[in-house]
Amino acid sequence: MSSLVQSVDWLAIAPPTLAAVVGLVVLVADLFIGEEKKAVLGWVSVAGLAASALMLLPLRDGDRATFCLTGDAHACSYTADRFTLVIQFLVLGGALLAALLSVTALKDANKDLPEGEFWFLLLSSAAGAALLPASRDLATLIVALEVASLPAFALVGIKRGDKKSSEAALKFFLSSVTATAVSLMGVSFVYATTGSLYLTQIADKIQHVDGQFHTLAQAGVVLTLVGFAFKTAAVPFHFWVPDTYVGAPLPIAAYLSVVGKAVGFSGLILVTVVALPSYGDVWGPALAALAALTMTVGNVAALRQQATRAYSAVRLLAWSSVGQAGYLLVPIASAAYSKDADKAIGSTVAYALMYAVVNLGAFAVAALVARTSPLNRISDYRGLYARSPLSALILGFFLLCLAGLPPGIIGLFAKVTVFAAAVDAGLGWLAVVMAVNVVIALFYYLQWTTLLFRAPEGEPEKHRVPAPLTAAIALTAVLGIALSGAPQLVLRFSATGLF
Repeated sequence: MSSLVQSVDWLAIAPPTLAAVVGLVVLVADLFIGEEKKAVLGWVSVAGLAASALMLLPLRDGDRATFCLTGDAHACSYTADRFTLVIQFLVLGGALLAALLSVTALKDANKDLPEGEFWFLLLSSAAGAALLPASRDLATLIVALEVASLPAFALVGIKRGDKKSSEAALKFFLSSVTATAVSLMGVSFVYATTGSLYLTQIADKIQHVDGQFHTLAQAGVVLTLVGFAFKTAAVPFHFWVPDTYVGAPLPIAAYLSVVGKAVGFSGLILVTVVALPSYGDVWGPALAALAALTMTVGNVAALRQQATRAYSAVRLLAWSSVGQAGYLLVPIASAAYSKDADKAIGSTVAYALMYAVVNLGAFAVAALVARTSPLNRISDYRGLYARSPLSALILGFFLLCLAGLPPGIIGLFAKVTVFAAAVDAGLGWLAVVMAVNVVIALFYYLQWTTLLFRAPEGEPEKHRVPAPLTAAIALTAVLGIALSGAPQLVLRFSATGLF
């Protein structure tokens, strides 16, 4: 029996490891720091996430792998290749922006949120999310998924004495645990038919499964995908999204909308394209159907949001994120039919990078508005231009990016890339469904955008924007504008190199 090599490539595993270590430091430091100095923990966490992201720089020159089998150098539990680094950059960058939003949210909460526990949970979840794209065996993949998810349950329900927050955490927890249980059953079926948990070995062995185990292998493929479909908020595994986003602190809703999706999509890509390419006839049609259903349900539900309903802005962003998940699924489904699966996966990664920047930016402006309008209704954004011209222009830009309209060139570019992936793979019907959904989404994005520039109903009040919130909004705006000026950089950066 093969054994694991005991030598560890510490540089390869540095990004998730550093985030985890800083999380432990924050948890221990919380015991010895007085209430008046708790804010220091937030800045330590922000610095830790920034340092974790910087640790990606020494890895960009070549593939690294560690925790490999002695008899098979290609069977490794951890691989820092191009795909891993791009997703880790997305995850750690998203967590860093969520942390900047959280610094202001914790200060405004006035001790209603426990700071030490909050930062420990956020860093732990970020460490799990950064580990997942590097995982190259099913056991590590599931463990990373749970390390990313379990702290997120607690973060959603961390508001003291808030029934809405507790209810959201419970829904999130119960549905996630069920999806994970189904995935574990799928993993056990795949292991039973192949005798291996390593993705590269599974890809080879599952092609030679005995005929009597063929149905078991197919069932394993489908069940394994369920847990990752839940994390991506694909319909019908999406029902937790609106209530969870509304009940969670706003920075955590932003974190889940971007980092949670990155976790789900990277897991889906590794399971389907790397481990089970020979079963494309099973997961290809399944993901194509999920993509069509997800984008349609998400956009129609977003269209139905009432502007005067409490938390309607957050609900619209939640349903919009479900619709965007449908677009993200399109290239993964296309990889089953395409001759160039790597290019198709690159389209998903490119879209995910665009979505991460503009969605975090939209949540940052929503956090700004929530400081004066806690119910965060869409109608509260009326006349935002009169109160805060720059914030209104930035939010309008982000909404146009999500809609795929100029001057949000990066949004248009990302949608065209995904559309092309579907057409190249021969999925013309899915491209048509996507085109119809883009038109549906235009309506509610433009409706919200025009509201920003209408005359305010009362005398506009101007408020000072805290520095961390300003930094988050400015950073996302600069990135969005820069990428709209040179959208080809996203596609070049997101080339995955999985093959």
